[in-house]
Amino acid sequence: MLDARTATWTDVKAAIQRGCVALIAFGAQEQHGPHAPLATDTIMAAGLATRLAERIDGLLLPPIPYGEAWNNSRFPGTVSISPQTAQALITDIALSLKNSGVKALIVVNGHFGNRAPIVKACNVLKKEHSFPMLQLDYPGFQELAARICESKPVQYGLYHADEVETSMVLALEPETIKMERAAAEYPVFPDNFLTEPVYLDSFNTSGVFGDPRPATAEKGEILLQGLTDAAMQVIESFLKGIE
Repeated sequence: MLDARTATWTDVKAAIQRGCVALIAFGAQEQHGPHAPLATDTIMAAGLATRLAERIDGLLLPPIPYGEAWNNSRFPGTVSISPQTAQALITDIALSLKNSGVKALIVVNGHFGNRAPIVKACNVLKKEHSFPMLQLDYPGFQELAARICESKPVQYGLYHADEVETSMVLALEPETIKMERAAAEYPVFPDNFLTEPVYLDSFNTSGVFGDPRPATAEKGEILLQGLTDAAMQVIESFLKGIE
């Protein structure tokens, strides 16, 4: 793996000549309750991206620390970018990599609000620029969480500042978690939650979805290992398609 943050341009040139693929984590600066850092989504995505880059000897780019987080924007500290900006960021980064000779980009997405913009960027890059890009949204996440977690999720597949995310951050950057502040909240979701934009603080006071209190670094490590293995299956198929 080559870490582009600390590498020189000559290091990157050599990696490109070896046919490297670039990886980038796309996170968010978004509230995660009173106990977890605003950078939770970035920490998680960057942790997974690093492990994947090690597996495929890839070029690891610095993570994107902001995402489309409008629905949490009334919690102080959340910084949201527009979907158009998110799409443009990925598109511009990918085209810059293409111009340098990198053969493909893998985006490890750690935030739900980024999904649609990344898909749009991926379509543009493929159709207009013939540049291959893969979006990874934590494959196998729900099955892993259901297997190891003690607490129940607020909804199947919906994890935010709960046991799952708190465990992963404990495994990656434990000093950022304040477990003495951890408390459960199971909000009642309004009927229009998935059909129109809704501010989360209108029905969720703490910013927590579920119960973070059973979180441990050991559970986080199991989650990270499982996500790495599941993502590698997707990546291997992607790489075969661009050879």
